[in-house]
Amino acid sequence: MIADSSATIGCERRGVIAAGHPLSAQAGADALREGGNAVDAALAALLVSCVAEPLLTGLGAGGYMLVGGPGVVPEVLDFFVAAPPLRSDAAHVELQAVNVSFGDAEQVFHVGPASCGVYGVPAGICAAAERWGSMPLAELVAPAAELARRGVPLNSSQAYVARILSELLRSSSECAALWAPAGALLREGEVFRSEELAQTLLLLGSEGAEPFYRGDIAAAVAAHVEARGGALSRRALAEYQAQLRAPISCRYRGWQAFTNPPPAAGGLLLAYALALLERRCAHPSAADLVVVMEAAQAARDQRFLAGLSEEGFARRLLESAGARLGGTTHVAAIDEAGLACSMTTTNGEGSAVVVPGTGIHLNNIMGETDLNPGGFHRHRPGERVPSMMAPTLLRDAEGQLIALGSAGSNRIRSAILQTISAVVDRGMGVAEAVNAPRVHAEEGLVYCEPGIALGELSATLPAERIVTFRERNLFFGGVQAVALRAGRLEGAGDPRRGGAAVLL
Repeated sequence: MIADSSATIGCERRGVIAAGHPLSAQAGADALREGGNAVDAALAALLVSCVAEPLLTGLGAGGYMLVGGPGVVPEVLDFFVAAPPLRSDAAHVELQAVNVSFGDAEQVFHVGPASCGVYGVPAGICAAAERWGSMPLAELVAPAAELARRGVPLNSSQAYVARILSELLRSSSECAALWAPAGALLREGEVFRSEELAQTLLLLGSEGAEPFYRGDIAAAVAAHVEARGGALSRRALAEYQAQLRAPISCRYRGWQAFTNPPPAAGGLLLAYALALLERRCAHPSAADLVVVMEAAQAARDQRFLAGLSEEGFARRLLESAGARLGGTTHVAAIDEAGLACSMTTTNGEGSAVVVPGTGIHLNNIMGETDLNPGGFHRHRPGERVPSMMAPTLLRDAEGQLIALGSAGSNRIRSAILQTISAVVDRGMGVAEAVNAPRVHAEEGLVYCEPGIALGELSATLPAERIVTFRERNLFFGGVQAVALRAGRLEGAGDPRRGGAAVLL
């Protein structure tokens, strides 16, 4: 069955999955029902999200998967976006700025051919299926391909994303052909479909990742981007590989937490924030959370960015915590054997570059200000961009598990931090924790959803630093979470982004 956003079941059932769209979650549940494990379920959900959440992820995106469970040492599969080589010829183009309004906050993003990095989703899907999966990839791909061919009506969440990205979606003719085929932008209830994407998904299922990095798809992508002044080349695609990494591990109130390691930035900052929060107080308030968020943000300085590639940097930063007290989507699944999978992927906001004949909307990661705080185009060719994404797994001595992650750029780590604290420190169920109001501190401002105790914050912060939202908003992330606690499975999809939990 599908719960609108959350549910709880007895542990005798087959598993639980939470994803950013009801169709994505249902695809994962179908994989579990057919005998697949948590990784199969996550991959099935990701593939459908390429159609049901096409502005948040896709085959032109990148991401991370964390897998662990009984007898399975936690590992992270890194398939995030890599930097292409710089172009120095006269044909290169600059990044194109677009404004995105969240209603009570605005942000500038950069798109166009110069924003496209080397995608990792096809490589990641195939690497995960080979290492942990139990179902044929062609079977996992088939439902997504059929949906792409038939089309998916936009729900309210996806229609809202399209509306706030309207300037981006109209900035290229190929993107406008998908999102405004009759001249007007697709609205809630209207159908997004792509026959070309359906065929490309089927190709992934039958031939794996090879065509996307060294075959016909790679050739089409490189030719289209380079002809328009971008840097994504056939050589950059051919050199790309998904990579296994050992996760960061830290303790929080008796739980062992595993999360995304360097060269990603988000997991390390989350672990640092958890260490600070544990040492600060036993029952953190919104004001305590803001102090910790600001400390984690302050830690992301030039030394931090340079240190991500250094051996032992993560350990040194986490040890220092004791002295410093001062258009992404996520899938999480637990199967009947207790295997847990937490996976976050992103297309950024999308570059508005849709490759003809493939249906692939390429990422704009090289134009993401949040991921390039030191300036654009400063990464070495082939280097992973230091993402904020932080798929996370917690377990305790009794074998209880929590698997979660979030969308939301710089809001990812604050959303995950607050969800963990709500479950562990305040004793909330997963659904209650995901639904609880959030705060986010960044660049001297503290953003607040309705329900946050403003009086408490006003006692420690000047009024001009507090920005209040009139309603719950996807600005504050999109946490998908599942758990096995006290012999019961729980799951919750974030209503801020139309998430859903499916139980079976």
